[in-house]
Amino acid sequence: MKRRKFITLIGGAAAAWPLAARAQQGERMRRVGVLMATAEDDPETKPRLAGFRQGLQKLGWSEGRNVHLDTRFASAPNADEAKALAKELVALQPDLILAQSTPVTAAFQRETRAIPIVFVFVNDPIGSGFIANLVRPGGNITGLTLFEAAVAGKWLSMLKEIAPRLSRAGFVFNPKTTSFAHYLSEAEAIANSLGIELVPSPVENAADIERTIETFARLPNGGLVLPADATIIVHRNLIVGLAARHRLPAVYPFRLFVAAGGLMSYGIDFVDVFRQAASYVDAILRGDKPADLPVQAPTRYETTINLRTAKALGLEVPPVLLVAADEVIE
Repeated sequence: MKRRKFITLIGGAAAAWPLAARAQQGERMRRVGVLMATAEDDPETKPRLAGFRQGLQKLGWSEGRNVHLDTRFASAPNADEAKALAKELVALQPDLILAQSTPVTAAFQRETRAIPIVFVFVNDPIGSGFIANLVRPGGNITGLTLFEAAVAGKWLSMLKEIAPRLSRAGFVFNPKTTSFAHYLSEAEAIANSLGIELVPSPVENAADIERTIETFARLPNGGLVLPADATIIVHRNLIVGLAARHRLPAVYPFRLFVAAGGLMSYGIDFVDVFRQAASYVDAILRGDKPADLPVQAPTRYETTINLRTAKALGLEVPPVLLVAADEVIE
């Protein structure tokens, strides 16, 4: 029964309600637009949204009581779909927008400079033109970055540790969906010190990925580095399968690749980041301005190693990697 009809039916009985109940009844509903960079049926989508809701609930925001989420799903890396959905959500005039990924945030930035935007999983918010600086973003956008550039060096070091004979590393990315330059200079510097030839390998779709990896695999002593990128995430099963077929050691940015059969990963916990994003939403809904809320970098990383995959590739995992691992899949 709708609240207004319920109040009409009970008439004067409302005077007998406890004060807390009457305060809740009069609380203003806030509207939050959410645009995910994953399909609704992607196994990773549901737990991320659950983490966001949990974060909101801990801060006093409950769906149906004082907050309403308008959630849309852009099947990354479909830029046109992201643009259309961003326009649709802005037209609803929400109090705030949560944007997942660099392309999604860019789509919202083109649509509004007034509605507050909280981003997650953005690699280089300054280079992307979203903010003025990390401490005082300025404008209507703030949020949580995905990785510091230095993580590229960590990925390459891990690859060299598990495959000491490695002399070539394919750096596979989509320049349209990630700030690859954010990683590339750091990766090149570390690659030189490790005696690795870095091979930048831009891709845009599944056909590109298959062709690029198959071409790269024709020469010996190669491995793959997959930076955080929406295209890479969407095609993770294809990439993991190609790495296995061509016996290429690979390091990935997230655990979900290793769970799918990939060799190893070093990255952040997606769900935890969505929980953290709730704190930005809470602050802005309670009156803070995005311009004054510093952008946060990840504070916790996790290492995952798949021993079955290592064995299939004929690799022995060094003790130093095993000790550092947060999770070992056997």
